[in-house]
Amino acid sequence: MTETSLRVDYRVRASELVGRNWLNTGGKQLKLEDLRGKIVLLDFWTFCCINCLHVLDELRPLEEKYSDVFVTVGVHSPKFEHEADPVALAAAVERYEIHHPVLDDPELDTWQAYTARAWPTLVVIDPEGYIVAHLSGEGHAAGLESLVEELVAEHEAKGTLHRGDGPYVPAEPTAGNLRFPGKVLALPATNTFLVGDSGHHRLVELEADLETVRRTIGSGTRGFADGDPGDAQFNEPQGLALLPAPIARKVGYDVVIADTVNHRLRAVSLQTGTVTTIAGNGVQRLLDAGNQVKARPAELQEVSHDLGGDAADIPEDAAPRLEDTFLGTDALAVSLSSPWDVIWSTTLERVVVAMAGTHQIFTFDPLTHAVDILAGTGLEGLLDGDSSAAWFAQSSGLAEDAHGNIWVADSETSALRVLSFLTVNGRSRTQVQSAIGTGLFDFGFRDGEAGQARLQHPLGVTALPDGSVAIADTYNGAIRRYDPATREVSTLMRGLAEPSDVLVDQAPLESGGEPLLIVVEANKHQLVRLPIPREALAVDEGASQTQRPKTAVAAGDFGVTVRFSAPKGQKLDDRWGDPTQLKISSSPESLLVSGAGTGVGLTRRLVLSGDVPEGVLHITARAAACDGEPGGDIPDHAACHLYQQDWGIPVTFDSTGETELTLDLRGLD
Repeated sequence: MTETSLRVDYRVRASELVGRNWLNTGGKQLKLEDLRGKIVLLDFWTFCCINCLHVLDELRPLEEKYSDVFVTVGVHSPKFEHEADPVALAAAVERYEIHHPVLDDPELDTWQAYTARAWPTLVVIDPEGYIVAHLSGEGHAAGLESLVEELVAEHEAKGTLHRGDGPYVPAEPTAGNLRFPGKVLALPATNTFLVGDSGHHRLVELEADLETVRRTIGSGTRGFADGDPGDAQFNEPQGLALLPAPIARKVGYDVVIADTVNHRLRAVSLQTGTVTTIAGNGVQRLLDAGNQVKARPAELQEVSHDLGGDAADIPEDAAPRLEDTFLGTDALAVSLSSPWDVIWSTTLERVVVAMAGTHQIFTFDPLTHAVDILAGTGLEGLLDGDSSAAWFAQSSGLAEDAHGNIWVADSETSALRVLSFLTVNGRSRTQVQSAIGTGLFDFGFRDGEAGQARLQHPLGVTALPDGSVAIADTYNGAIRRYDPATREVSTLMRGLAEPSDVLVDQAPLESGGEPLLIVVEANKHQLVRLPIPREALAVDEGASQTQRPKTAVAAGDFGVTVRFSAPKGQKLDDRWGDPTQLKISSSPESLLVSGAGTGVGLTRRLVLSGDVPEGVLHITARAAACDGEPGGDIPDHAACHLYQQDWGIPVTFDSTGETELTLDLRGLD
């Protein structure tokens, strides 16, 4: 591991860009030759992926600063079946305000040509058409800027840099009063509804008809600013939580907002419309880890007894643990990462936060300003049990039932999870269980017994009056129902345009009528009120797995290496030992004879059994670096950064297959 440039040490001509169609080009089918003379960044992404969305925002300043020499090309390589729908992709490109060309790559042709193995993957091509960097994960903006400066100077001197406008042509907008709305909150006192109008970067209060706008809160311009309703700014706000009246009177605000891309919790007074910030310093958690890494991040101290190989010195009684769950009472100093939904928990008497960017569940106490981690280690996947050891994957929807349990729409595992609160020997414990869902790569559209049922990237959830749970099954375009008593899953309605939230309309119940559902149809820019059918549908369109090219591997001894180098101006934070970590597991577990677990270092020797025909290797790499010069000391109060990437590598066994796997967290010189 060295502190150096991002540039790779080989000179390979970039492959042609091949796919189904191009977006944001005015109908032109681009070829790599059309981009000659520009510095080109290929961003391999998929619109379900929170890390990919982070990269889109990281790239915006770079694209603006170097607009005459730098061109981003988004290569959309879908994970889920729904993401291969060209209409859904066009909506996503509009929703996330992507201002660069996008190649639709549904068969993963370009993905394979550039040996991408994870979302996001970034490949830099120089003005002469050669690959100069190959990166995985997020957090590379500073390194990319340095590399662009290098390439501009080099190719301007050679006469191979062409300045001028790029190929981006904006598409026609489709929205009306609302634009890709996210979550909805009932305001019983006024019989109105508050909506996170995510695409317009504001809040909208709607009358009971769900169409008439009573007022807007926020200027409608992407940004961050507190103040009066016309001046305040949000950045893709999502979840909304109404505080109990006694709490609201004490703190001076009524509603908590998950201001997702600002990585903050905001608050609004319903009387005045005034917006304030109540949690988050605006620095994305895991990228600037001032409150998490300090010297060596707690995540890099996780260990497991099942390592073997290079990590045989790990104590046998060690086990993975949650980092320090109490993050402090200065909520404004804590780093958050893409809070997606918020609810008030009557059991905990706190705001519960679905922290999608770190795959965790947080809490916030409005009275003490304390921020805590309620559940999740920060590792991405599906693992039940005690909250301190559980894994989540981009949790995006929350709801509380009549018993105080918290239901979670865990989108990337296409799962419905539940947090229950127990008292054991006088101590409170939080348990995590999966009601529906089996793993990161499993999805589908199937009703029936919960163990066999499948969802596809759900974003919303709500408790129904009969004790069952309704799920906004977003990528299936459906509202599903789970009955905890029978563990049966059924379909209430389908044919919806990416429903992002679902809510029980209480008004009919109060007058003795039948309950209704309010559904947020994000891709139709509207809210609709629908009856709950007495006879639910029974759908079985099968279970699926993410289809990605499989790597042929040989059974037996197998090596894994993750290459990493800190960008210029940073050095590895080795003050407390090796600042890197590798976590490896497999599906099924029997695929790995030895080498599974978590330990320091970015190399590992595994033994693959070969007794199963195929499976998936799950690999998570992390590395910590701080601002400072190589060979020197890290200055006091230096900003520290945690780089992370998760890979799921589908493998199949072949006696002539690979015996080594090399992955790039950052490019090497």
